[in-house]
Amino acid sequence: MQEVLSAVSTWLLPLLIALVLVNGYIRRVSIYNAFVDGAKAGFGTSIRLIPHLIAMMVAVQVFSASGAMGLLVGLLAPVAHWFHLPPEVVPMALLRPISSTGSLAFLKDIFQDPRFGPDSWVGQLASTLQAASDTTLYVITVYFGSVGIKNIRYALKVGLLADLASVIGSVIAVRLLMGPMPGP
Repeated sequence: MQEVLSAVSTWLLPLLIALVLVNGYIRRVSIYNAFVDGAKAGFGTSIRLIPHLIAMMVAVQVFSASGAMGLLVGLLAPVAHWFHLPPEVVPMALLRPISSTGSLAFLKDIFQDPRFGPDSWVGQLASTLQAASDTTLYVITVYFGSVGIKNIRYALKVGLLADLASVIGSVIAVRLLMGPMPGP
């Protein structure tokens, strides 16, 4: 069974590409021209999105470098403690809806911290949180910006609520699988 799954996973993408090419040939589509036209359209979309992405990256860097992140983590410490969220994971939970790369930097710091590491309770929680949540503001910026949607209020509320649910769900999942967080 393992060999079959390995063969399927090895050949799935090439077969899918071949299927698209054969389908285009049967329908008499100029495959090369369709590819070039799609690439041109994608380039235009990229150019329209660059200002939104730069603004978001600058805002994240200013937020982190100004010390506002540390202040916010300190203010949220009682709430985080109530949710059984270790202080080392709070910056990651705050940054994950904004920037995947920024939250990955905090995840890397947790993994490299001699007190924790990837197999620790905190490392497992951080990994679960990273996988369970999405970059809500990035998604709204890219997807809504690419099609010109300006009214984002409901999508933003639902996205941030889903991010909060992913934090709570991550804590619950890790507590169920690994038990309560060990003491110092």
